[in-house]
Amino acid sequence: PALGEERGPVVSAEGIPHPWPNGSSPGPGNTSHPKDLFAGLELLLHFKPLFIPLYCLLVAVACLGNAFLVGCIAANKKLHNATNFFLGNLSLGDLLMCLTCVPLTASYAFEGRGWLFGRAMCHAVALLQAATVYVSVLSLAAIAVDRYVVVAYPVQRRIALRYCGLVVATIWALALALAAPPAWHTSYVDLRPIGHDLIICEEFWRHMERQRLAYSCAMLLLSYVVPLLAVTVSYCFISAHLRRRSLPGSANLSQARWDKKKRKTFLLLVVSVLVFAVCWLPLQVLNLLRDLDPDFTLLGKRYINLAQVSCHLVAMSSACYNPFIYASLHRKCRAHLRGYLLARGQSAPREETSPESCLASWGAVPEPRHDSFMLDTPCNISLQRL
Repeated sequence: PALGEERGPVVSAEGIPHPWPNGSSPGPGNTSHPKDLFAGLELLLHFKPLFIPLYCLLVAVACLGNAFLVGCIAANKKLHNATNFFLGNLSLGDLLMCLTCVPLTASYAFEGRGWLFGRAMCHAVALLQAATVYVSVLSLAAIAVDRYVVVAYPVQRRIALRYCGLVVATIWALALALAAPPAWHTSYVDLRPIGHDLIICEEFWRHMERQRLAYSCAMLLLSYVVPLLAVTVSYCFISAHLRRRSLPGSANLSQARWDKKKRKTFLLLVVSVLVFAVCWLPLQVLNLLRDLDPDFTLLGKRYINLAQVSCHLVAMSSACYNPFIYASLHRKCRAHLRGYLLARGQSAPREETSPESCLASWGAVPEPRHDSFMLDTPCNISLQRL
């Protein structure tokens, strides 16, 4: 399965297309009682009163948090630097995923009639859900690289405006390209003509089992190798660089303060990547098991639907954590949030809402006291123009 793919219930009736890629081709065949169509669906529906509120809470928290983060960056021009630009792109992808993919996927999982949103949305959601996750992966990698450049080459100007936009456009183009294969092989199958009140929106790789498995394995590696490798390499270089600068006589007080701030911001990047990897690990492992064991001898058909929805919920929850992680960057950021919530039209105390606070510390170097440091070059563009 593609990264971010949520597979539907397991169709077990003879002649009805299976939702895993090596299932039979869509078409009429022997029919069975509708109650036998979905293996384990009754167990899944038993937990519907638990999952629906959790999905609603997930969408509400993720949308509010990411919308605030994007709005905060877009509204303050002094936050328009490369790192915040990539951070806004990450939040924008999470916001898009929570507004479109999560509600429709949850509805499909618990709706007995299957997919109710039409053929076009079937393919669009398959593309967007995978693409938005790849946007998160590539944005985290871009932030890691940018952090290394800021620490290793502090006297150089930051990435220019046109290059910020070019990097973000490249991230989206690459994410859409990586998500295209599963969307291309997604089929919209209406079973009502053969007597079943059911519409299936599933991924079918007809007679392309090797290609499907190769794609699944490649995307599984990419979803973890890219962000984790980028952060690991960047962290090693940054640690070595800061260690050299912390030697006696090698740094002054201004440099020491700047190094401490950069250690903190990079630690938060590491936490963000680890949270992403941990949240997506259960779904990735489950999808890999479904690829390697299409007959469900390990998990059993009765429990596969419940396990799939549970892992999907955990994976989607990764969109909720980033706003809280970045809000904990500085106490002034929390004050900035309180100012938005409690006094939208009023100015907060100057000390609590200085432009250099909050997310600006991700990309902006404190005002230099010596010629060896240079302020970041801002990217004077609003994320609302994307």
